[in-house]
Order: sequence, then structure tokens, then C-alpha cells
Amino acid sequence: MLFYRNFLIGTACAVMAVSAQSVLAAQSKEPDAKSLERGRYVVKISGCNDCHTPGYAQTGGKIPEQQWLTGDRLGWHGPWGTTYPINLRLYMQTVSEDQWVKIAHTTQYRPPMPWFALRDMSERDLRDVYRFVRHLGAGGEPAPAYLPPDQEPKGPFVQFPPAPK
Repeated sequence: MLFYRNFLIGTACAVMAVSAQSVLAAQSKEPDAKSLERGRYVVKISGCNDCHTPGYAQTGGKIPEQQWLTGDRLGWHGPWGTTYPINLRLYMQTVSEDQWVKIAHTTQYRPPMPWFALRDMSERDLRDVYRFVRHLGAGGEPAPAYLPPDQEPKGPFVQFPPAPK
């Protein structure tokens, strides 16, 4: 009986090790060209670059792709405080694809982040965005941290009026 129990435990450990290796191999595999192109497309049409890429909106999108999604130092100031568009290229290095999909579908961010649009994206779109951003690689510096309403931002910011009632 002891032999049988040890055999089962050993087999279970071996299966878990193989499963973990399979997951790691799948995560490290390069995404296919179709997924990357779809992710690039979704990033462009959903306006991610408008805030998360410095100068993108002001230049009508004439920022090289290697500079996309590195966050911005332009603050968005309103009754909620001051938010800054995070560096998505650094952020995506800290979460798995599955975590990203869950976060995107459940988190409510401070303005002006259109979390409701992110929440409504299909799982496929979110996965392709994740793969595209990860494909760009880590780049840039972290964006400034959120400031509470009682703190005035030091750098440039856009002033938002209070929300209509």
C-alpha cells in the first residue's frame, strides 16, 4: 500500500511538472503574425495611443511604433485627483495574459481611462492587445504616480471639470 501511495504522489508530481513546463513554453512562444496585427489594429482604433503614447494625438499618430505605449507625464486632473497614463509596455511585463483579461474585464479605473470600453472588449481583442504590447517589449520609464485631489500636479496637466449630475 505504501508503494502504491508513493507511486501516485510521484506520478502526480511528474504530471504537475510537465503541465508547468507546458504553460511556461506556451507563454514564451512568439504570438503569430495575425494575432500581432490584430493587437496593433485594436490599439490604434481604440485610442490607447492617444493617452499612453506621448505626442501621438498631437501629431495625428505620427509617432514611430517603437515609441508606442510608454506612458505619459501629462496628468489628467479633476475631482478624483490627478491620473497619468501608465507605461503599458512595462505593465504588461508584470501580468500574465489571463491576468490581463481578468483585470481588463473587471477593474474600474479613475478618469479619464475609459475602463468601460476596455471591459466591453472581447477576450480575443484583449489577448491580441496583450500579445502586441508584450511583443513591443519593455521600454520607457514608469509614469508618475497618482496624486490625490488635495495635491496639485507639478508638471503639465489637463483640467477636467466636475462630472455632470
